[in-house]
Amino acid sequence: MKFEDLLLEIGGFGRFQILILFILCLPRINLPMHFLLHNFLAATPSHHCAIPHQEAFVNLTMEEVLLISIPRESDGTFRPCEMFSQPQFQLLLNSSLQPENNSIIQHCQHGWVYDHSQFTSTISTQWDLVCEQRGLNQATATFFFIGVTMGAVVFGYLSDRFGRKAMLLLSLVCSVIFGMLSAASISYSMLAITRTLTGVALSGVSLIVLPLGMEWVDIQHRTFSGILSSIFWSIGNMLLAMVAYLVREWHWLLVAVTGPCLLSIVCLWWVPESARWLIANGKVKQAHRHLLRCARMNGRKDFAVSPEEDMPLIMCALRIVLQREHMENARESYSYISLFRTPVLRKISLCSGAVWFGVAFSYYGMSMNLTGFGLNIYLSQFVYGIIEIPAKVIMYVLVNRVGRRQSQAWTLILTGLCIGANVIIPKSFTSLRSVVAIMGKGFSEAAFTTVFLYTSELYPTVLRQNGMGYTSFVARLGGALAPLVFLLDEVWRSLPEVTYCGVAVCCGSVAFLLPETLNVRLPEGIEDIE
Repeated sequence: MKFEDLLLEIGGFGRFQILILFILCLPRINLPMHFLLHNFLAATPSHHCAIPHQEAFVNLTMEEVLLISIPRESDGTFRPCEMFSQPQFQLLLNSSLQPENNSIIQHCQHGWVYDHSQFTSTISTQWDLVCEQRGLNQATATFFFIGVTMGAVVFGYLSDRFGRKAMLLLSLVCSVIFGMLSAASISYSMLAITRTLTGVALSGVSLIVLPLGMEWVDIQHRTFSGILSSIFWSIGNMLLAMVAYLVREWHWLLVAVTGPCLLSIVCLWWVPESARWLIANGKVKQAHRHLLRCARMNGRKDFAVSPEEDMPLIMCALRIVLQREHMENARESYSYISLFRTPVLRKISLCSGAVWFGVAFSYYGMSMNLTGFGLNIYLSQFVYGIIEIPAKVIMYVLVNRVGRRQSQAWTLILTGLCIGANVIIPKSFTSLRSVVAIMGKGFSEAAFTTVFLYTSELYPTVLRQNGMGYTSFVARLGGALAPLVFLLDEVWRSLPEVTYCGVAVCCGSVAFLLPETLNVRLPEGIEDIE
């Protein structure tokens, strides 16, 4: 007997499962508000060099002072990182005659002046993370994803060792603590450290929420559960745009996106531990209690009986499962090394790691580039969130029709092709480029939606959280590198897009090497995989 047989007897998708899924969707909403916060936290408004006051400027307007103090680009805009070493008063007579002598041009010497019409303050304006310091600004996102990467390893192991619910609660509490410390940062170093630790904490939420819900749902509703959880990510995406629009000061913006974690902590008390994990770890009585609760809520009165009466059928079934699964593995200890010990599991781990890297690398590469629509940054973020919802709905149909493997491979390959197409399409074709960008974002989200569902079905119960931890580790490496790739535009303007395109196509092709899991029972032990 398999655990799925028990779920069918007590109700594999009833009121009990619906309640759990919706509670677990609350922290899911909060994730993109932190993962994509860099778009607003580190936004760089238009700026120019600060010009110290001189007696010669007394009768000049501010526009005239800028005209004689800052060189201009070919389109007439002032250069953000350079100034004249001496005022060029001749430009007052003919501003079109820009000096050709580069020796009189120097980097900003007295700081910068920022346009505060869109942002009251960001970390860019707080600590002048522009021009030569631009790399530190992009590195803020990298530090966060490095934290997420470390957290994937830590919480993947801990949740398999100490349980899903306990580690989810720990990660939410730590997210609140470090999120508030980030908001109180008084230096760039403090912000970098606290954002890294926030990433570690939030990684636990990202890693545990989906498997905890999936382990209570029957086979027929696993896809629906995965898509539902993913839709709430998109809702969080849109809410981020609205919150950022209302809160323009970066300290309070961090407080605003961290606060909802408190609600998740309160609601989590109604979520039970995974009965599947309890059985696999020999805690049969606790699993029995949770399964009885599930049966009562789902109206399966035949199983909602007192444990003091004659041994109910559900307890016998639990013992059968325990004898088959737990007793065979009780003396074994599983770790990340176990993912690579046997040949089939080794192939799955290597290929799924490559796919996760490509999915995260291309997704965050697109999500952190909000200038492709010609819209303001808030509307672009909102549109990106809306685009994701139809992509998820379509994937709900596709993964059950054409299978997980084909869906995973082609959505990621098409993401790369859309990114590459915009490198070729001329800049003047604005509408066409926008349509291709929208399609690329949709494919990117479809690939991300599929990979969460697909990976949780590839690994056995005894190693599922280790497997999710490992793949999340690789994915966060992709997420950490994605913001830094934007710095390659100094080498060649299109190099970032070419890089995203190449990685997405190559990693999408690797997905063809993975096994299909459509309508296949979740494997319980390693022997089920091999």
